Amino acid sequence: MPSSTDIARSLAEAAVSISAPRTLEETLDAIVHAARTSVPGFDHVGISIVSKDRIETKAATSQLVWELDDVQYDLQEGPCVDSIRKEPLMSAPHLRDDSRWPRYVPQAVERGVRSQLAYRLYVEDHTMGGLNFYSTESDTLQDGAYEIGELFATHATVALGRAIEEDNLNQALATRTLIGNAVGLTMARFQVSSDRAFQFLARASSTSNIKMRDIAEEIVSRADEEYGAKSRPD
Repeated sequence: MPSSTDIARSLAEAAVSISAPRTLEETLDAIVHAARTSVPGFDHVGISIVSKDRIETKAATSQLVWELDDVQYDLQEGPCVDSIRKEPLMSAPHLRDDSRWPRYVPQAVERGVRSQLAYRLYVEDHTMGGLNFYSTESDTLQDGAYEIGELFATHATVALGRAIEEDNLNQALATRTLIGNAVGLTMARFQVSSDRAFQFLARASSTSNIKMRDIAEEIVSRADEEYGAKSRPD
């Protein structure tokens, strides 16, 4: 087992790695790769995000993770599902003999999985996602794996929360800019005020049941196409 000094150094390096400013996708990718090198005994790692009661894998270190995560979502059973729906931590050594997931286990074993760990990533009562570890090397959990994984999941929760918040802010700003451009184009086309142009977009969104952002994107896209057509030589 690694010494406490080695573990502390590894976790500190991982925390720096996953906390560096980056996009949501880059943060998720950094988390799974740092987790694979930080938690002993597990050679495959994935991270999922919960959105409107739907669990979706967003980053993984191998194809095995994508496949088995999808199997668990489809069956609605398995360690990564139960860590989000039931208990914050699901430990599954000797997976072959585990009777908790009778439909999932045979498919995991067929792909060579021997043990799993799954952590819920959450703050108070808000669940953001899950961090899932697969081992094709050992039926048992290495000494310290449980505790190191739990500490790493805490770091991952902080990094993921910040990345999601920044991603939501960036999307909101992009939407605001897009709608502003569409309002300007509508003002120019119909010779109306900004308020009237905005009301036009809002009414179109309401009557068509299409998000205003999508309508704005269509207006801007058509304007770009018209500009491109006019700028091309005959």
